[in-house]
Amino acid sequence: MGVVMQTLKQGFEEYNLTMATEANKLAQYWRQRLVSDCPQQSQTARESIVLWLLGRDNQRFDMLNPKELEIAKQAMEYRYRILLQRYLGTGRERAYRNLISRLASLMTLRNKIQTWVSLSRDRQRSVIDVLQEIIQELLQSDSYIQDQMSCIAEITTDRRLRDTLLFASIEEYCLRPVRNQPLLVYRFVNYLRRTQRGGLTQVPSSDLIRLVSEEILTDDSDNRINLVDSQAIAEYEEAQELEQQQILRQSVQQEFEVYLQENLGTEAVEWLRLYLQGKSQDEIAKVLNKQIKEVYRLREKISYHAVRVFALKGKPELVDNWLAISLEEHNLGLTPNQWQQLYEKLSHQGQQILDLRKAGNSIEATAQQLKLKTHQVMGEWAKVYLAAQALRTQESS
Repeated sequence: MGVVMQTLKQGFEEYNLTMATEANKLAQYWRQRLVSDCPQQSQTARESIVLWLLGRDNQRFDMLNPKELEIAKQAMEYRYRILLQRYLGTGRERAYRNLISRLASLMTLRNKIQTWVSLSRDRQRSVIDVLQEIIQELLQSDSYIQDQMSCIAEITTDRRLRDTLLFASIEEYCLRPVRNQPLLVYRFVNYLRRTQRGGLTQVPSSDLIRLVSEEILTDDSDNRINLVDSQAIAEYEEAQELEQQQILRQSVQQEFEVYLQENLGTEAVEWLRLYLQGKSQDEIAKVLNKQIKEVYRLREKISYHAVRVFALKGKPELVDNWLAISLEEHNLGLTPNQWQQLYEKLSHQGQQILDLRKAGNSIEATAQQLKLKTHQVMGEWAKVYLAAQALRTQESS
């Protein structure tokens, strides 16, 4: 360990000599953040995480304009949250289950896989089986994921940390929005085309399904495309999705700021901007020159308007993730103890609705499964949200 630590230290010294000003600032910020958030991690591990967050090309930070730099910071913050919420400090098997569970919660993807399985010959396969095959395919042939694996191998020799960083990288990559759908949906479509064209070879369940053909037909011609071309396609899609992601986020942010200005005032807009910069509630309180309790109350007001009013007409998943109160990722912003309190407070019907929504079902799908009207489920869901809000408010007070 001493040799590894010395090597990393020497590497960082050389690294810092060549890094530009902005990269130095970011590296220092993340070192301090990790010491505060992850004191149980070794210094070696924390330095490796900093390198993972910054990426290989550190000089790019000095080439960005202020708006682009802010976007880059938000991207790192988003990646860091994924790492912290589901993977860091978690055993390998548990972390892998967290990854599969998170990806399986994507309603659009799950519906596509279930439909395909129901129409195929092998109806014994599950969503999880297909997801594992798609992920294995990503690891073997996707240029971005392979580049991430190479980068991770360079910054740490700790196998457990390598797996942790890889799982977080896979989740972030798979959930990138491409034309308003997660990138993983398109990877499934590509996978489906190949398997339909070439067929499947039945092998023992412990092995992966092997593709017979290396070629597919395009949708609009009889020309064959070799799967080697998938790297060029992947690179194009990655460039497109980054642009689409930022356009979507900026559009929704602008709409939400206008809404907040009209309904809650300038302070709410300032709070949102600071929050999206990754500021903590304590930091926001200092900037706004308000007591921390007042800032928490302001956050609850914004949360209420975001979910109960604005999000119903806009992008509910995006708004929930902004405020760290999404159901699937953040358990409505509740601690494990608060989550248990919420569950015990709900009626049996409320618990059923919460379970179904937590599993990724929409309001309409939940109503159909419980044989209720949509407005009835909406009413019960509002009660669940308000109960969660009351628990958050009680904690902040």
